Amino acid sequence: QTAVEYGAAHGALAMTTPGDTSMATRNEVLKLAGGGTARVDR
Repeated sequence: QTAVEYGAAHGALAMTTPGDTSMATRNEVLKLAGGGTARVDR
């Protein structure tokens, strides 16, 4: 279950940047997977 939550969080964050490379940090993924907001300041 944890892996699914991390994967979903990373996938959502990956959609916040253009291109094929994710710019999401580990802390952003952990925060979102833990129920935090998906708001990202880039």
